[in-house]
Amino acid sequence: MKKLFSILAIAFISTTLFAQNTWKVDPMHSRLTFTVTHLGISDVAGLFKTFDVTAVANQPDFSDAVFELSADVASINTEVQMRDDHLKSADFFDVEKFPKMTYKSTSIKKIAQHKYQITGDLTLYGITKPVTMDLVYRGTIENPQSKAVTSGFRLTGVLKRSDFNIGPKFPAPMISDEVQIRADGEFIKL
Repeated sequence: MKKLFSILAIAFISTTLFAQNTWKVDPMHSRLTFTVTHLGISDVAGLFKTFDVTAVANQPDFSDAVFELSADVASINTEVQMRDDHLKSADFFDVEKFPKMTYKSTSIKKIAQHKYQITGDLTLYGITKPVTMDLVYRGTIENPQSKAVTSGFRLTGVLKRSDFNIGPKFPAPMISDEVQIRADGEFIKL
């Protein structure tokens, strides 16, 4: 009986290990963007040009996926160099002290077909806080050009910059405390 249990345990572990898939973001077909409201009357958008994301999942619908992101904060781009330089300064992101932003999911909850709430730990400006966002799984196909198995996702959510001490000298009437996040990504199966 003990031998049978050992064989079943090894078979279960082997099946679990072989079923696990790792996916890597395709940076040419992915974006990590944000939007804030300036003076309460207009939206200003930007993005992080340099980032890396991996996903590990056992289930084909990604219902058990774990996502990990690392972004180079100095790669921030709002299409205005003077503003980008200011955002990199100690008034905002202080990229010399805090060059990386990271996120690692801690749970994923299915709310509808292909729709999830994903919660994870976001570290920004040296502060780590749990953040929950909406994730839409957009499907998996074989890329006809590269033949790579590719999956697509859209992530949306809202952060408060005050939670991470970003730009405390600039009150909400000047720059909204709420920051809209949107990430669109294609992931290639490794």
